[in-house]
Amino acid sequence: MRIANRENRLAWRLEKDWWVDGTIQPIRRLTFMGFEGLCRVSVKVVIALVAMLLPAGNALSQDGVQSPPIAPQSAATEDEAIAERLSGIYGEISTLDSISVSVSRGVVILEGEVASEAAAERAAGIASRVTGVVTVEDQLQRTLDIESNVSPFVGESSALLNRLARSWPVYLIALAAFVTVIFLGFMLASWSVLWSRLAPNPFLASMMAQGVRIASIALAILIAFGLLGATAVLGALAGAVGIIGLALGFAVRDTIENYIASILLSVRQPFRAGEHVVINEHEGIVVRLTSRATVLMTLDGNHLRIPNADVFKGIILNYSRNPERRFEFDLGVDAEDDPVAAMDTGLRAIAKLDFVLTEPEPDASIVEVGDSSIIVRFNAWIDQTDTDYLKARSLAIRAAKMVIEEEGFTLPEPIYRLRFDQPVPADASAQAQTDARTASPPSRKPKRNPAVDVAHTEDVTPDRHLERKVSEERADAGGEDLLNSESP
Repeated sequence: MRIANRENRLAWRLEKDWWVDGTIQPIRRLTFMGFEGLCRVSVKVVIALVAMLLPAGNALSQDGVQSPPIAPQSAATEDEAIAERLSGIYGEISTLDSISVSVSRGVVILEGEVASEAAAERAAGIASRVTGVVTVEDQLQRTLDIESNVSPFVGESSALLNRLARSWPVYLIALAAFVTVIFLGFMLASWSVLWSRLAPNPFLASMMAQGVRIASIALAILIAFGLLGATAVLGALAGAVGIIGLALGFAVRDTIENYIASILLSVRQPFRAGEHVVINEHEGIVVRLTSRATVLMTLDGNHLRIPNADVFKGIILNYSRNPERRFEFDLGVDAEDDPVAAMDTGLRAIAKLDFVLTEPEPDASIVEVGDSSIIVRFNAWIDQTDTDYLKARSLAIRAAKMVIEEEGFTLPEPIYRLRFDQPVPADASAQAQTDARTASPPSRKPKRNPAVDVAHTEDVTPDRHLERKVSEERADAGGEDLLNSESP
């Protein structure tokens, strides 16, 4: 009986030594025990280990924050120790010295008055960090009095002003370096002679100068922050600028594309102001090239703006770059006539026109042979600087047509086949066809209207109205123009 009681006492003491407040404690004393007592102690140790591991998976509170394990029972001495510990801590803090603390079974109850919500959160945070605290009940009263809330702000402001007063030479040096670097950068950017020599056109020169200004500002900020020791702030600022730049790049992608196209067009200069061009399917006179669009004046006097990205990637036909231009037209002669003789007759009439160039000479060719006609195409060259293209082509068509008709050639007319219900004798039909072939066409004389001013009609001087409108537009607007007549 004595041995059994002794074994039970040893097992109980060993349990108390191993498991205290939910944690394993080192064995303070181990004495001789029997086999039965050893088995009991081993079972209790295993149970204690399993009980310790099971709460580990549920150690997260409802707020998602890991909380300490809760002991099965809280001793009164431990609650008193927690309350004494927290009271001592709060007594050392001026904003928390009026808080009273009571603890029951690990639950801390905070009562009293605090000046602000931040002070209450601070008190609760301190209490939750003490060992043995299960939870914190916040029963504090927020007084929000003016003195308690304004005093910290005044104190922090005074400390900041004191620091600024002590470190003003460093701030002054940083400000001086910032202003000096920006001043030198803007002075270099305003040196127009240097950029005009480096850049092929004024637009690129202005862009390079603007780039120097931006680079000087960035360098000034870097130097100023380096002198103030705020490199961390500078890194965060650089990261923010990079993210903002990436977002803006995606947002204004079309604008950036047009801007880059305007740079390339200003370098390549595919056309000049006042030239007659066709860009894709748009035809007109060039007014100006801006940083975003190309402005044309259409042949009917309207303004047309084409994005520079479309201009750079599009097909450009320039009529003004080469003053010599060829015009062509088609005339048909009867299938019974000699087409070569008709070609020679028409070419002699075209060559007599004053506005037609002798080099290269006019020429003609047969382009199609139909059922009742032969199509002849005439070509001739003019100088656009003193000859209007449309007027010259019209007069050439009239001259060739009149001469061909005067020489007895027949211009084909539409032929229709008529069918009659009453049969026609075969010999009569054959005779009618023979007469139609052998009959000579009636002589035709060109008709003239005496009221028409022939001299005015035969004037092939180019129409300068659109050119004058373009010149007035460029003079009145006074806007940016990336076209430079001095560029190659």
